[in-house]
Amino acid sequence: MEIDFGFVLSQALSPFNLLLALTGVVLGTVIGALPGLSATMAIAVLVPFTFTMDPASGLIMLGAIYTGAIYGGAYAAILVNTPGTPSAIATTFDGYPMARRGDGDLAMTLATLASVVGGVVGAVLLMTLSPLLAQVALAFHSSEYFWLAILGLTLVASLSSGNVLKGLIGGAFGFTLSMIGVAVIGGDTRYTFGSSALLGGIDIVAALIGLYCIPVLIDMVARPDRHLEPAPIGRGFRLFEAIGLCAANGFNLVRSSIIGTLVGILPGAGGSIASLVSYSQARQASRHPDRFGKGEPGGLLATESANNATVGGGFIPTLVLGIPGTPPDAVILGALLVQGIRTGPELFTQQSGIVYVFMVGLLIATVMMLPLGLIIGRYAYRFIVNTPKSLLVPLIAFMTVVGSFAIHSNPHDVVVMVSMGVLGWLLSLAGYGPSPIVLGLVLGQIAEQGFMRAYLIGGARGNFGGQLLFDRPISWAIAALILFTLCVPVFKHFRTGRKKPTEVRP
Repeated sequence: MEIDFGFVLSQALSPFNLLLALTGVVLGTVIGALPGLSATMAIAVLVPFTFTMDPASGLIMLGAIYTGAIYGGAYAAILVNTPGTPSAIATTFDGYPMARRGDGDLAMTLATLASVVGGVVGAVLLMTLSPLLAQVALAFHSSEYFWLAILGLTLVASLSSGNVLKGLIGGAFGFTLSMIGVAVIGGDTRYTFGSSALLGGIDIVAALIGLYCIPVLIDMVARPDRHLEPAPIGRGFRLFEAIGLCAANGFNLVRSSIIGTLVGILPGAGGSIASLVSYSQARQASRHPDRFGKGEPGGLLATESANNATVGGGFIPTLVLGIPGTPPDAVILGALLVQGIRTGPELFTQQSGIVYVFMVGLLIATVMMLPLGLIIGRYAYRFIVNTPKSLLVPLIAFMTVVGSFAIHSNPHDVVVMVSMGVLGWLLSLAGYGPSPIVLGLVLGQIAEQGFMRAYLIGGARGNFGGQLLFDRPISWAIAALILFTLCVPVFKHFRTGRKKPTEVRP
């Protein structure tokens, strides 16, 4: 069916749809910056308001909220070392160190530019390559999702501060936490110790808030100096400096955006894996890999461009196959069904007008993040820097409690948040960072479900169940990449040891 691009542009650029895109980006950015208030929650709450709208207009607003929330997660990650969303975990690696040394304004501008670039690349690929890229999602089976989760764990372990062993121990601990409660496959009850409150397991968002935010609050109370170094008076957005850094990291931005799009089309993978893979690639390709984790702009650009590219990538299996790529996509898929829109290959022929208006609207909403993000980010940074600790600490603590409780309106999640926070602070004293633990918790569920499905399918075929984990070339490739990821730090350590100059005696 031939597309009338004039009609599509006129609809997407109508004042009403532009207002919806603007409102969605602002709401999404604010919600994403607040720990606990995720994009899924925002979309689920606002879905009923879109039922009275035209389908394309409703989708534009939901898509704008989604892309704004993913971007908003960088605010808390950079300024408070607490990812607003799980996809912003890797943003803390270099974003927060930049803010600590007084470059928080530059970090916020870089995150905005990278988010716009990643979002635009994801939206363009969504419009141009949807049917083709959807085949990539179909090529991944249960065994590949298992290996993909293990790859994410090894990446965060090798990239974490300290040694690889501590990173792996932290990831394994997170894996163990992910097994608490009733198993999704099989229904077995594990590690609840007779407590009914643990039947639902450890909530990921509550654990994320606790592990990242509580140690920061304790550190802010214990340290007499400022939380962040203030920027010089009169310094603005540092836009031209940020554009120069983006130009110098142009290949890094494009590569990370493509990685984010490809990972985004895999249902359940999400921005956390995409940001880790892109961060790992950026570090390996850098001439100064030792700067990563200490405030390297290239690391921040890689993670933010990748996790925002997953927005467009996640819509590809949602629209083409009817398989939601992420939890927000699942909510939007439900809104499509209520509107009477059936997803699938026929969607691009029978209702192509609605789909392409939505895609162009999503692209416009992504571009709107540039001016809005620069303005919001500038004032957010100044607010955090200029607010006294006596007010900032109670305010952040109040937000963590509200955010944890708002997940399921359950006081148990607040208890989990505080408990995980105290545990995270104690582990940080021993040199264990929060990122491997949180990623182990996030990826543990993906790995367990992939393993169990592969095991059961293999058993049903009359073979040894675990054999299915190794009978496909994609699995071999990911497993080889895992071994490579684990061996690289050991090889670098061995080579550095051999290069140490020997003492020459006179």
